[in-house]
Amino acid sequence: MEDTGVLMTSPMSSYLEEELSKRFALFKLWEYSSITDFLKANKSANLIRAVVGDTKFGADAKLVDSIPTLEIVATYSVGLDKIDLKKCEEKGIRVTNTPDVLTDDVADLAFGLILGVLRKVCAGDRFLRDGHWRISDFELGTKFNGKSVGIIGLGRIGSAIAKRAEAFGCPISYHSQSKKLSAKYKYYSNVLDLAANCEILIVACALTDKTWHIVDRKVINALGPKGILINIGRGAHIDEAELVCALQEGRVGGAGLDVYENEPEVPEPLLQLQNVVLLPHVGSDTHETAKAMADLVLKNLVAHFNNQPLLTPVI
Repeated sequence: MEDTGVLMTSPMSSYLEEELSKRFALFKLWEYSSITDFLKANKSANLIRAVVGDTKFGADAKLVDSIPTLEIVATYSVGLDKIDLKKCEEKGIRVTNTPDVLTDDVADLAFGLILGVLRKVCAGDRFLRDGHWRISDFELGTKFNGKSVGIIGLGRIGSAIAKRAEAFGCPISYHSQSKKLSAKYKYYSNVLDLAANCEILIVACALTDKTWHIVDRKVINALGPKGILINIGRGAHIDEAELVCALQEGRVGGAGLDVYENEPEVPEPLLQLQNVVLLPHVGSDTHETAKAMADLVLKNLVAHFNNQPLLTPVI
């Protein structure tokens, strides 16, 4: 397969990059200003039969149309919002992602954010490091155990979050496109009712046209001044400007965010708020999961080029 070209869209895993270069002719798109400049500079780009993307840069319509020899897009993520699935389907291009292997890490991180906000973990760390403990007591936090939890999206990650929330004695409810017959949790057919009936609202759904800004001003207001909003999905699930205003005005109690609308840019007001815990989109970023995701990308590519069934096909 050494003559088979694979285009990697951005730096995502040194291990994956090394393993791809051992098996394929590896091209690195991030070393060029655009796909147009890349194609001009690489006469051998007609070797490219696969694209490996991620949450930063997947395969939009322009990229797909620019590579007539493209056969498969393998994304180093579970989310598919950076891939033009319709365009890929029209052209008969296969698409794979990396589900399951990152579920536990993302679900775990949701609880890190919840505890970080309610128990003021980050604020307490700063309080101690700045020497304030010597002269005053740290302010009280808020109990997590028993709080009502609402989950937007009861897929793999949402279900893993619900399972963990049960261990904290939390009543659980959810919203999804349809009621899950196998789920024992209370179902709300709209997000507004879900937000009004929980104390902690967790966003764990896929980003689609229907879920863009699914958490808007009305939902934030329904969650209320004691409510906590957690987002481990995608930044565009939340109307970020409305969230900032609600936090500043005290219309919502706090937030724990791993994702943002315009990554890596984060609104300056969020950086100043003490009732917000911010992480740089690291939901699946552990050594173990990074390797498992990379291995799944590799296995899907090898399977495709050996005319074998894909391990995690999307289309």
